[in-house]
Amino acid sequence: MRWLRFLPLSDRSFAPLPRYLRHWRFMHWKPLLVVLVCSRVAFAQGFTPPAKETFFYNVEWRLFTAGKARLDWNAAGEPRTGFQVKLHLESVGLVSKLFKVEDDYTADLNNALCAQSTLMTSREGSRQRETKVTYDGQAKRASYLERDKVKNTVALTKEIDIPSCVHDVIGGLFFMRTLNLEPGQSAQVAVSDGKKSVMAKIEAQQREEVKTPAGTFKTMRYEVYLFNGVLYERSAHLLLWLTDDRRRLPVQVRVRMPITIGTLTLLLEKQE
Repeated sequence: MRWLRFLPLSDRSFAPLPRYLRHWRFMHWKPLLVVLVCSRVAFAQGFTPPAKETFFYNVEWRLFTAGKARLDWNAAGEPRTGFQVKLHLESVGLVSKLFKVEDDYTADLNNALCAQSTLMTSREGSRQRETKVTYDGQAKRASYLERDKVKNTVALTKEIDIPSCVHDVIGGLFFMRTLNLEPGQSAQVAVSDGKKSVMAKIEAQQREEVKTPAGTFKTMRYEVYLFNGVLYERSAHLLLWLTDDRRRLPVQVRVRMPITIGTLTLLLEKQE
């Protein structure tokens, strides 16, 4: 899912913009989606996920607000038979005027956080896509279908082998919250986006204090190795800060990309 791309730099309407703003077209919403959705659920020691919860985030890029995100978490069934996560992500302000983005992601997980299905609809400028992935743990296969909604055509189909329990980019990062890693420790998690299946490394780095609009938190900083040819080819470093307590709340996310693009930071604004 691409963010802010493909408009020509030669367009005269860009002439008044500062030079660094012209790099907005190369940025991706994907890193934001990966972390926001994937970092909320946990079964860490002493933590029981609520039946329903909503989180709001600011997305900052080069010192101004580039987007907003809303994350909804719901238990499925009574008694609980699984979980569903919904994410709404949209551009705001100057970025939205240059290139409007409005994306929605839904993932269905079983009680072990194994992926069952995902649905993503992306509306980015004139580009509109719908992507469905079905994960069959018994058959150890994943089916990927991407449609171009503007042309009403199939853009890509693919089937791959997966483990009997694989996490989508949501469940895999949810699972990291069960590990209680100390600085310097790491773990491997099976992750798939429907086009590729990998073992992704999660590394606990150090404890830090983080200030967000929702308050100041004592946290543990993790790096999640999904980029640089692991699950995604794009060059980037994905950092996640979870509160260093039984709640293990995702309070900050940072995606460091090449200097020409810059760093995206997601800060917890509030929760309901």
